[in-house]
Amino acid sequence: MSEAYERERQNNARLEELSAKVSSLRGVTVDIYDNARAQDIIDNTSDTFSSMSTQLKGSAGRLGRMAAAGNKVAIFKLSGIVIGLFLVLYYLAKWIF
Repeated sequence: MSEAYERERQNNARLEELSAKVSSLRGVTVDIYDNARAQDIIDNTSDTFSSMSTQLKGSAGRLGRMAAAGNKVAIFKLSGIVIGLFLVLYYLAKWIF
């Protein structure tokens, strides 16, 4: 009887150890998942800024060609739109944050 009780106690102790190890592994798995999600968000943000940079370079090139053509009214209109858009975004960002 005593031997069966001792084995049951050992089994319970090992079961608790195993449970602690499984909990630790679960924590590590959740941390890895969170890190992978954060990395995916960082990659998407990097792609977005890269795309924006390419579009901005293209717009600057078109603006340069337009300026070289000498269409001053169109340049002033475009400059006004860009400055106005920048101010709206600036105040909107300032209001949100």
